Formats: sequence, structure tokens, C-alpha cells
Amino acid sequence: MNKLNQRPQSLWSGPFGAWLPVLAGAVTLILSAVLRGLPISLGPGAFAQLQLTSGILAITFAAAAFVRFRGTRERLPLILAVAFVVVGVALVSSSLGASALSQADLHAGLRDPMTWVIGRTLLAILLVAALTVEKWRAWSRNLTRDVAAATVLAVFVSILLSLAHRYLPSALVVQPGRLFPRPGNLVPAALFLLAALFYQRRLREHAALFDLSIYFAAVINLCCSIAAAQSDRGLDATFVLAAVLQFAGYSVILGGTLLDNIHLFRDIQRLAMTDAVTGLSNYRHLIESLEAEIQRTSRTGRAFALLVFDLDGLKKINDRFGHQVGTGALRRVAEALHSHSRAVDTAARHGGDEFALILPETDEHGAQEALTRICDRVARDPQQPPLSVSAGWAMYPRDGSTAVALLDAADRPLYRMKAQHKHNPSLVKQAAG
Repeated sequence: MNKLNQRPQSLWSGPFGAWLPVLAGAVTLILSAVLRGLPISLGPGAFAQLQLTSGILAITFAAAAFVRFRGTRERLPLILAVAFVVVGVALVSSSLGASALSQADLHAGLRDPMTWVIGRTLLAILLVAALTVEKWRAWSRNLTRDVAAATVLAVFVSILLSLAHRYLPSALVVQPGRLFPRPGNLVPAALFLLAALFYQRRLREHAALFDLSIYFAAVINLCCSIAAAQSDRGLDATFVLAAVLQFAGYSVILGGTLLDNIHLFRDIQRLAMTDAVTGLSNYRHLIESLEAEIQRTSRTGRAFALLVFDLDGLKKINDRFGHQVGTGALRRVAEALHSHSRAVDTAARHGGDEFALILPETDEHGAQEALTRICDRVARDPQQPPLSVSAGWAMYPRDGSTAVALLDAADRPLYRMKAQHKHNPSLVKQAAG
């Protein structure tokens, strides 16, 4: 499953990506210093709305990350899912209380709201913890146990942060007039910087949109923590910048995860319809394509053909040359079908040594020509050992009205041709329909 998550590497996995957190932090430091002198503040209603929206984004990401965990069994999205549930619930609940506060209450002190402490610091800790767990054991083997462990970890860290926020002396948490009036925010800033650097290195091997969005979210939250550390008045312009950056971080990680889940599900769907050995469609997709073609032909009245092929002597090839050569023989036949197929055709492997080709809007003459070309292509393949295929074909609706009936009808001439090949293995000729 890990291969499904791979995407081409980009400049973010190189030196530029390694320096981006440092550059972004420096720019945020300068911008926050400029904003500190502006008479801009955030009202109670706007603050509550921003908290509520951020909380909804966090919970939505948690759901998307858990869906990804169920599909990949990677522990990283599970830990992040649990962390964002806690963060999302804290933000949503705090927004309900914040809307009832007065302007004076919100601007009264410099001590960070509890949700900011839990939201940023918890996320920073679990981002680093998730990488540590992934190094130890990346894949989940017990769903219930791992969900419980991740939940206990998130709750335990949240409790510790709450106690620290409540009992730490104000002189340590709030230092008005300094370069960083809220120095406690430098702790998550350092953790986010560490996480950004670690996830940037991870992009060299895991370049999925999910992983890239985590990297960007770590960088954005680094800037958010730096901005919050420079806020010297309750809900001032610098605090507004921090709140907007927090919202942006949640938006980026949610968007990246949703887009990558779409890629992941498309890959899974493609694999569910593809034969792993030959890359052709599998039996399930063959039947679905036949049924779809039957419905389409019933509307248009245009017949279609079904060709079936059977690789002669596969067992003898395996016994004499080994299964690797036998697998190569199957791929050679698959290549012959693929090279003689149109974009609208469906080539499939529907058994051990059995293949099929659906030819939409094809008459009997076209079916016979295609069958002959493919048989000749296999017989003239210069690779060793030499191959031959037995073949048969059927027409819809003449030879059957269902997918199974068409396959049975095409198999009859194939078996006759296969019987001829048993008596004369070098014989390759067209089967009669």
C-alpha cells in the first residue's frame, strides 16, 4: 500500500524546502514587529467565529485522516486524527464561550487562551511523536488498540498542558514589554520547526499530497506561534495574524488530505480492476465491461465482438524454464493484446492463462481480422521460448445475451483450436466462430 502514496518529488524535498521554515519564521518575526504598533484588534464575535471555523476544519481533517488510516493502516494519520479531534472540540467549545465575553474581558490579559495552548502545543508535540512512532512501527496491526493508544496519548498531553497553563507563574508566561511578551509560544514554535524539518526530509521518500500538506501546516503553525509570542496586547494585530495563520494551517492540511484521499481511492479502485501480473483488466472489470457494452449495444443496435485467448502449454513452460519465464510469457501475450487494441477496447486477463478482448462496434469480419493479427503477433514474437495461443470469438447478440453466455460461446471454438494444438503444437490458425 505504501507505493500508492508515492508522488513525484518536488523542490520542497530539496534544499529550498529545508530553508523555507527558517525564511518563513524570519518574515513572520519582522511582520509581527511591524503589526505590534498598529491599533488593530479582534472583536469578541470575530474571535468566536474564527475559533468555531478553525474547530470545524480540525474535526473535518480528523475524519479525513481517519479514513486515510483505514485505507493505508499507517499510524501517522491515526495519531493526527486523534489530535485534531481534541483540538477541534476544544476550539468549538471555546468559541461558544468567547462570543459571550465582552471586549474588555478578551483584551484584559496576555495569558493565552487555553484552546491556543492545547491547539498549538498539542499538535506540535503529536507531530513529532507521530514521526517517532512511525520510525518504530509505521503500520497498524490492531485497529482498536492503536486508536485507544493514540486517544490516551492525546488526552494525557492535553491534561499536562492544561495543568501547566493553569499553575505556571504569570512571570514566566507573560512578560510585557519584551521582544516576546508571550514566551510560552516559543515552545510550540521550536517543536513546529523541528517537525517541519523532519517532515521535509520525509518528503524524499513520501511525496504524497498528504505528507506535503503536513509539512506546510508545520511551517504555517511555526509562523503562527512566532506571531503569538510577539503579541503584547489581548487580541491585538499580532494576535489576529496568529489566528489567521492557525486557520490557514488547518485549511492547508485539510485540503491536502482530501485531495490525496481522492488520489488514493482512485489508485485502489484501479488496482481492484487490474490484473497485478499483466496490467490488463481483471475478471471483475471484464464482466462489468461486458455488461456495460451489452446495455450500450441494446440502445444503439450496433453489435460487438468478444475474443478469448488461451496461452498454450503454460504449465510446460513453468516446469521447464521456471515460473519467472512463465510470468514473462503471460506478459508477452498481454502486450500483444494491448498493442492490437483500440482506446475503446477492453483487454483483460480473466484466468491463469486465459485472456479476453472486447471490441465495441465490431462486425464478424473485424473480429476475425483482430483475432488473426493477435495470434500471428504472439507466434512471431522473437523472444524465447516461442509461444502460441488458442483463440475463439463470439458476437453479441447472435451468440448470447449475457456476459456469461458470450464467454461460453467464445470458449467453444477456443477449445476446438486448443485440441488441434495438442496434436500439432506449431499449428496457429484462426478459429471458426
